[in-house]
Amino acid sequence: MARAGAASADGMAVASFVLGLLGTLVFNVVLGPCALALGTLALVRRTRRRGRAILGLALGAADLIILATLTAADATVSWHLGG
Repeated sequence: MARAGAASADGMAVASFVLGLLGTLVFNVVLGPCALALGTLALVRRTRRRGRAILGLALGAADLIILATLTAADATVSWHLGG
């Protein structure tokens, strides 16, 4: 049973990284928080893929920071760049 928990935590770490990366690329308000939640859960459950979980946390936070910056710049929630 402990092995299934470790595999689950490892999967969460990888999912956190992928969602954080995708969220950063498309400036998505949903994927960033999901990456943060999965990365945190993976670390709490002691994943063997700590680096991916931490990178997922960083990318999820970057996603939200970029989205907030772009929203403040054009006063809209759209994520288009340019005129």
